[in-house]
Amino acid sequence: MKNFFFNILLRFLPCAFTAASMNRIQGGTVTLWLYATEDAIATVVGSGYFNNHTDFLNKGDVIIVADTDTPTIDVITVSSASQAATVTTVNGT
Repeated sequence: MKNFFFNILLRFLPCAFTAASMNRIQGGTVTLWLYATEDAIATVVGSGYFNNHTDFLNKGDVIIVADTDTPTIDVITVSSASQAATVTTVNGT
């Protein structure tokens, strides 16, 4: 029962990008990345989640986000300028 309440508490804490979970799959004009996280896709998509990886991400890069908690897969695209201070992404289909 103790672990149950601890897990519930973790859901309400802010989530953050973890560089160790970001893996480059393919480079080139557009880089393909794989990112595994327990964060909901709504937390990952938008502005600022990937700011700690700004030196590596460029506009048009594709990130496959594997939500290991749900589990689901989403494909997002970096929409900010290349190596921008704030990394923005969009969830495209």
